[in-house]
Amino acid sequence: MYNDEKNLYHYTYRKDGAEPTLGETLHAAGGQSGPRGPEWEEKPVKKNRLGLKITALALSCALLGGAAGGGAVWAATRAVQSESEINVSSRPVTQVALRSVDGKTQLSDAEIYAANVNSVVSIRTSATAGYNFLGQPVQTASAGSGFVMSKDGYILTNYHVVKGAETVTVTMYNGDEYNATYIGGEEDYDIAVIKVEAQELQSVTLGDSSTLNVGDHVLAIGNPLGELTFSMSGGMVSCVDRAINVDGTPFNMIQTDASINPGNSGGPLFNQYGEVVGIVSAKYSQSSNGTTVEGLGFAIPMNDVFSMVKDIMTNGYVSNRAYLGVTPQTMNESWAAQYHYDVTAGVFITYVEPDSAADKAGLKMGDVITKVDGTEIKTVEDLNLAKKKYSAGDTATLEIYRPDGAVTVEITWGAAPKEEQTQQQEPVQQKPNNWSDGYSGGNGNVDPFDMFRYFFG
Repeated sequence: MYNDEKNLYHYTYRKDGAEPTLGETLHAAGGQSGPRGPEWEEKPVKKNRLGLKITALALSCALLGGAAGGGAVWAATRAVQSESEINVSSRPVTQVALRSVDGKTQLSDAEIYAANVNSVVSIRTSATAGYNFLGQPVQTASAGSGFVMSKDGYILTNYHVVKGAETVTVTMYNGDEYNATYIGGEEDYDIAVIKVEAQELQSVTLGDSSTLNVGDHVLAIGNPLGELTFSMSGGMVSCVDRAINVDGTPFNMIQTDASINPGNSGGPLFNQYGEVVGIVSAKYSQSSNGTTVEGLGFAIPMNDVFSMVKDIMTNGYVSNRAYLGVTPQTMNESWAAQYHYDVTAGVFITYVEPDSAADKAGLKMGDVITKVDGTEIKTVEDLNLAKKKYSAGDTATLEIYRPDGAVTVEITWGAAPKEEQTQQQEPVQQKPNNWSDGYSGGNGNVDPFDMFRYFFG
């Protein structure tokens, strides 16, 4: 018989093979009654009772300690949970009032956005940049912004946004898309007017850019990066009447620290009343070496171009752009030494067009223009910038240096010849230097990898 009790093992046998009696079993287990045990038995192994007691005591203490510790942790957690309460606001969502722009009431940023976002448009253009090795046209695409000037679909943007475009697509805030027609533009002022066939569009309200002060709050809405459509950024006016020079063309700009990025070009700049006071030009938010800079944005003052915009909408070109009628040259020390002049800065007149504004005012070859209405003129760029403030028919006072003495001349600005005015009626498509105008049998500048890309993508 095999017995297992308290890890003690007893093996009891009888000679006749029968099961042992109860008394024999008890005697084998250490009992006092019954017959003697079997012929052979294995004595029980005595255990270290003291070690077992100590172990049991340790386990009991551990269990009790764990229970007590767990209770303490539970109590502490309950205390922390009761103290760490999260406050959730029950304030309802603020409803932005749709306010009208009246030029008298200052609006919040959200109200300005709500009042004008339907007047802002996203512009996408495409053009043929050239032809690949197989004579196939290569298309390019670009993006910009603009804003609605009139209910019948006239839209104002930058000239460089649509320059060279073969197709112009306009997208409204509600998702409506239109194919736009180029009406006209003025590259020297970087403005262009396009038109879509639509009626009852929401137009912007134009403001007086001359009322801006440094520190005024301004907002820009546009299409940054060509992807983040109808985004608004804000900042302050950093400078008014900032003269900058881009590729030899002078511009009078509003400087702002509002975030301006590629794709914002042509979009509106709003004052605190929700009026458009400038046309954003991201093209000029770069350093002189072409590196994009931070915290510098520029916009064309609305007052500088308003009359030209109306002229373009009416005639398709700027018919009243101020025109002097001279061939100018920037004066320098070498010219002064050659002609024995006492001035080394100004605009040297090398030719006067017959019957022009300059001719009628008595200007002649060899004169040096030094001031226009008190504004100092040192270079041709200075003269062009000063001329932008006038329209045909306006008058101005010029200070002229002549070898026999300085003179003051009163002039009435003329209008540029029609052929010069209309040369910008269609934007001139620009092709990169590494493209030929078509397949030329291997002549011209052609990308050698075009065939590889054609076959292998």
